[in-house]
Amino acid sequence: MIVTMGIHITTAGVADFQQVLTDHRRYWGERDLRSLHLLALVQEFGSTCLVARAEDGIRGYVFGFVTLDGTGYVHLIATRDDSRGIGLGRRLYTAFAAAAERHGARKLKAITSIENTGSIAFHRSLGFQTKIVDDYNGPGQAMVVFQRNLPLDVS
Repeated sequence: MIVTMGIHITTAGVADFQQVLTDHRRYWGERDLRSLHLLALVQEFGSTCLVARAEDGIRGYVFGFVTLDGTGYVHLIATRDDSRGIGLGRRLYTAFAAAAERHGARKLKAITSIENTGSIAFHRSLGFQTKIVDDYNGPGQAMVVFQRNLPLDVS
């Protein structure tokens, strides 16, 4: 467990997953990404699905897993609307990277849409290499693929 600024980063449970869905707009605004939230990730990869908790609830979360080839894949990462700009996304990524390394990860990977300029800038600031991959998500659905080696030191 990582504790700073009154925020504790711990593994996510089913109740946390349900709370994130209930408060979905606080994390994603008008974008409805609930279909990308898969309870199976929390159920099967709980040690790499993390929440940042404060007295007033979940401030952010990261859901991911480690692949057989040693890749720590970040499926979703989000911070609540009142918790942006305080370095929480970096702290969540650091905690995920540490958990992924404990499970044998040697590199990190994530994806986003080519329109998501905020995510692209954030991942670049963490040292990720970016590449646009045509048809990544199906015909005509290009995605930005982020990759970087571990360890992740963003302090």
